Amino acid sequence: MVKIGLAQDFTAVYTFVTSDYNQGQRDYFTLINERGGIDGYTLQVDVVDTANQPQRGIEAYERMKNDGVVLVDFLSTPVSRAVVPRALKDQVNMMTIMHGRSDAADGETFPFIFPMSPLYWSQAASIVKYIADQENGDLKGKKIAFVGIDSPFGREPLPIFQALADKEGFELSIFHYPSPGNEQSATWTSVRRVRPDWTIIWGAGVGQTVSLREAIRNGIKLDRLVSNAWLSEVDTEIAGREAAKGVLRFEGVAYGKDLPIIQAIENEVVAKGKSAGPAEKVGSSYYNIGVAGAALVVEGIRHALEKAPGKLAGPQLKAGLESIANFDAQGLMPPVTISARDHQGGGKGRICQWDGTRWVPKTDWYAASQDLVWELVRKTAQEFKASGN
Repeated sequence: MVKIGLAQDFTAVYTFVTSDYNQGQRDYFTLINERGGIDGYTLQVDVVDTANQPQRGIEAYERMKNDGVVLVDFLSTPVSRAVVPRALKDQVNMMTIMHGRSDAADGETFPFIFPMSPLYWSQAASIVKYIADQENGDLKGKKIAFVGIDSPFGREPLPIFQALADKEGFELSIFHYPSPGNEQSATWTSVRRVRPDWTIIWGAGVGQTVSLREAIRNGIKLDRLVSNAWLSEVDTEIAGREAAKGVLRFEGVAYGKDLPIIQAIENEVVAKGKSAGPAEKVGSSYYNIGVAGAALVVEGIRHALEKAPGKLAGPQLKAGLESIANFDAQGLMPPVTISARDHQGGGKGRICQWDGTRWVPKTDWYAASQDLVWELVRKTAQEFKASGN
């Protein structure tokens, strides 16, 4: 048996994000168990609510560690940041897909922390590249507004946006709103006064929904409004499917049911009544991100058991995760390659657009400004080494 801990926010800031994401994770693990497990090992999942509170996350982590988990996932930048020093000391692997501290891409400094997906810095760089491409490669003098939650998550991408503003010559205006983001009216009044050429929103859960609704209310052009990965069809439904038409987002995992791995879950898990949540959520944006993360973990376990048959503690799983090469979960995501030095896996994603009924890709998978991203990764990783924070 392999034990995995999912201590996530089911009751506070990111509730509907977590419910879909967690369902995707558990359904994929169920699929693997239904197929007999991995070399005879079945997967046991421990699910705990942290309410996005670091102290509750630490308490959950300590209990799960003592129970023998080999990997934890908090789906929370504040909670995962708080637990990083303990996980490194205890040699317990932590997955931070699409969240967490970006410098964790440096596997030599953060040997047990695994983003395995585009860092927030890579998401920011890809968004700026997309904007530059729409402006014929020239951002000089353009006004870009950043609107994000006032938290470590909302501040995480700013170093890359600021570095790219200096390099490309655009004017960056930064607006933060208080967590959880229910009230943003004053923020968006200020955004409107700037008259930005492009606007970037950076939140998740209720904060993103309110940002989208306020952008519409303030007349922001939605085909010039780009979100990070945490904007879904739930947000567009609340804001109004037609009203939200045109909004853009970064996408690191494909959306929808027309994917072999999602169809396998429908046939072998959902059809048997074994899904961890509502059938209508299967194939949704956050559900598929959960599946992608779970698939990467399972791939890492496979490699670990090949390297060390019959033995799977934290260090063995670490070695297995660092052996993942060109893995795309049958087209669910861009090919991911992890190594002992690179825990990001390539940093590729794409931009997609809401057409009123679904998300439609606007680009192929790509990565942008990885030289700049890795320069910052190494710099801040060194600062972590020196300070421990």
